[in-house]
Amino acid sequence: MKKFLLAIAFIFIASICSAAPARIGVLAPIGMTEEGVLRWSENVAQAEGKTEPFKNENKIFLFENLNEMIMSLEAGKIDRFAISEATGRYIVARNKNFNFIDHNHNAILGYAMAMREEDKPKLLAINLAINDLKANGTLRDLIKKYILNLGDKDPEPVTLPFFEGARELKVAITGDLPPMDCILPDGTPAGFNTAFLAELSKETKINFNLVSVSAGARQTALSSGKVDLLFWTRVVYNEKGENLNYPLDVLTGVAVSDPYFLESRAAVELKK
Repeated sequence: MKKFLLAIAFIFIASICSAAPARIGVLAPIGMTEEGVLRWSENVAQAEGKTEPFKNENKIFLFENLNEMIMSLEAGKIDRFAISEATGRYIVARNKNFNFIDHNHNAILGYAMAMREEDKPKLLAINLAINDLKANGTLRDLIKKYILNLGDKDPEPVTLPFFEGARELKVAITGDLPPMDCILPDGTPAGFNTAFLAELSKETKINFNLVSVSAGARQTALSSGKVDLLFWTRVVYNEKGENLNYPLDVLTGVAVSDPYFLESRAAVELKK
């Protein structure tokens, strides 16, 4: 009887250990392949103190936009998708068939803006404005209103100011990272992106002209001159706010601003 129970226990444990790797969707990072995402997750896991050796056996699927990734989950083509915490909660609040998965990661995603390297001097004014908005509490209030406390409400559009004769910068927005980067069904940019850029415009006296591109086309849009500024690019920090040097978006010939928003990583899956 004891041998029988041990055999059953062994089979149970073996079945857990031999479970097939998960199929995980990821919004395509700039300059990184599926294999690169796996190496990135292993690097970050080590930085988080995971025991050696750590090997990510999952299968990664990259998607050019958020809607395509959501539809793949609904169709059962992937088991879950990895996403920012705020975007995961935004999606789950609007879809009763999804579960939010909080992996309690220590490493933090930082969202920053990016310009071509030759335009780096223009980024200095943006960095100063970002830090001023942090210092005076404006950025904290925008994050609270348009991200943390949004719930299942539709984000509101905010009209960007216009300064006669001022410099103009074309900003790539995607709608693929709500509620940070959000575009309403009628094509209107709304929520945190418009509210934050409006305050940034007031601080810098720069006119921001919004240009819609897909998340996967950000690098091309920037390098080709279609846009001058990326609204978001992903950098990784530890709990102390130190840059881990494992960016999720690997850009070349680009200058990146200070982060304007920090949060953790999470995932979304279908309810069982």
